[in-house]
Amino acid sequence: MSLSRIVMRLARNPGSEIGGDDRRGYTLTAPLTATGLLDAEAYANDRASCSVRRFAPDEDAVTGRLARRGQNWFFDYDRQSSDDDEPVHRLGDHHFVVGEYVTVTDEDGQPLTYRITEVQAA
Repeated sequence: MSLSRIVMRLARNPGSEIGGDDRRGYTLTAPLTATGLLDAEAYANDRASCSVRRFAPDEDAVTGRLARRGQNWFFDYDRQSSDDDEPVHRLGDHHFVVGEYVTVTDEDGQPLTYRITEVQAA
């Protein structure tokens, strides 16, 4: 399985007080298909290698795992609890290509848009 390192940074969120911030975002390690979609089959064969790291200038970085339940993908920071899960809107349908956007519902329940700024082999 070939893994990719994907960096998503907070984009400007219209209708919100939250503007873009390149210092706030996520780094994912995940398998991608040739077209940039999450590779569910490769993921199923090596879940342990798939991770997420949330970073922000005003908090310590938090590391978790990329997880999947049915067709729904999410970020999980504590396997013992689902309270910390961050759902990602239609993550399996997104093309992880620089310049595309992904919406993540943060720990406060607020959906925020992130721009994919880097995709490279892990």
